[in-house]
Amino acid sequence: MSYALSPDEHSYLRSLARRQAAIAALPVMAQRRQMWTDMNDGKPGARPPFVIETWTFDRDFMPSSIFRCQSDFGRHLEGQFLRNIRHHEILDDDHVCPDTLDMGWHVWCNEFGIDIPMTFAKDAEGVVTGYHFECPIQDLQDGFDRIQPATFGVNRDSTREEQTFLQETFGDILPVVIRSGTYGNNCLTQRLMRLMTMETFFLAMYDCPDKLHGVMALLRDNASRMAHWAEQEGLLVLNNSNQCTCGTCFNFTTLLPKSAVAPGQVKLSDMWSGMDSQETVGVSPELFHEFCFPYYRDLAAMYGLVYWGCCEPADPIWETSLSKLPNLKAVSISRWANQAYMAEAMAGKGLIFSRKPNPNLLGVDVQLNEEAWATEIRETLEITAGKNLPLEFVVRDVYSMHGNLDKPRRAVEIARREIDRFFPHTCEASGRT
Repeated sequence: MSYALSPDEHSYLRSLARRQAAIAALPVMAQRRQMWTDMNDGKPGARPPFVIETWTFDRDFMPSSIFRCQSDFGRHLEGQFLRNIRHHEILDDDHVCPDTLDMGWHVWCNEFGIDIPMTFAKDAEGVVTGYHFECPIQDLQDGFDRIQPATFGVNRDSTREEQTFLQETFGDILPVVIRSGTYGNNCLTQRLMRLMTMETFFLAMYDCPDKLHGVMALLRDNASRMAHWAEQEGLLVLNNSNQCTCGTCFNFTTLLPKSAVAPGQVKLSDMWSGMDSQETVGVSPELFHEFCFPYYRDLAAMYGLVYWGCCEPADPIWETSLSKLPNLKAVSISRWANQAYMAEAMAGKGLIFSRKPNPNLLGVDVQLNEEAWATEIRETLEITAGKNLPLEFVVRDVYSMHGNLDKPRRAVEIARREIDRFFPHTCEASGRT
């Protein structure tokens, strides 16, 4: 990739970097960092943060009309700056504007050793909203000899080239920092759906259970080998601050690392990691525990803290499996979960109740039904009240705002109003008095 910028792009992007730096320096950002830290650390009475994930409705939040850069790299940087700026100026939720310019190691991975074609489907506005894999395993009875263990590597030279360019261009405004995840994908059944259809998966539990265990072990081993490789290569960077493990669930905490660690010496046990299994919603708790849980358990044991879940309900597999997951710290409570059951089950255990409000209330109607939205937030606050249960609100999977960005802004205001009723002494943490 060419890292050259035209004089106009260079000047414009530096102006955006200055805007981001100014927002990041606002007192409210320090207050929000503390709010996230208190919540993740399990401080009694910690105010619940509230955020809206925006990338799913970029047709509204980041339309092409707001971009000025022409080069690919310039446009990439522009999008990064603008998203951080617009989170504050348009939404003003509890996103903490980064005070650094972040980039990643140039890591590559060939996950299965074969090409798996994908086809995409667009909606009426031309936005990609669906996809389909041409799965290579049609019948697990025939084995999976075509599937190879993952191979991976890092290009340190190109990483340093990008870092040097960014430092020379923006380093006097925002420090340039290499960030990392844990590498290796821990969402095992998500990876499984690239290899076989859900029908093949479900039938294999009965037709060839031993071979299905073999595939799950391969996926676990792929994830484990890549994660340990990254650790040995010194690629891991602590993700205990303004980073996300699952969607827009920020990692600010003093619980990691458990002891001081030097750069390049970070261990997997110093890191947050995330995993989910949305694809097993139709699988009984007993079958999930037999065919999936052992492999998730092995991976979870490697990390410092684990965030579980996405859209799938946690309650059906809580007693048999999730309650036994090593290093579990946060659980996604989606709109399909039994909130009351999970609040009782998680209370007093130091686990985070990561509530995902119903996205249809924001994404379906052109105008926000304010009473329905307030009721949605209030219900969670009532269910969790008095239970010694750290709480966060994370709005995800909203795919259109119908061009009306006043709607999410108003949703933030209403959510804050409802939270204030239960946490009146913490208003300042969200930048309000």
